[in-house]
Amino acid sequence: MPTQIITTDDLREFKIELLDDIKSLLQKTTAAPQKKYLKSAELMKILKVSPGTLQTLRINGTLPYTKIGGIIFYDAEEIENVMKENSIHNKF
Repeated sequence: MPTQIITTDDLREFKIELLDDIKSLLQKTTAAPQKKYLKSAELMKILKVSPGTLQTLRINGTLPYTKIGGIIFYDAEEIENVMKENSIHNKF
């Protein structure tokens, strides 16, 4: 079996191909349209919280919401902003 020598150019080309493949995969997974408004059940799944916790977050003003005809809606962008504003970065 003949031996093949891999050069740095070969590795660079492989790296570029691999990065292109990863980018295309990421674009496919993030291409799904995100909903503008979420209902309580959807938000509970995303945040992994109970109905009581979600209610507490609404009552104390942590999560902004809109109530229309008895149905509570959450603006996905506003929820994302709340998550970013409340993120904690520990310095070790």
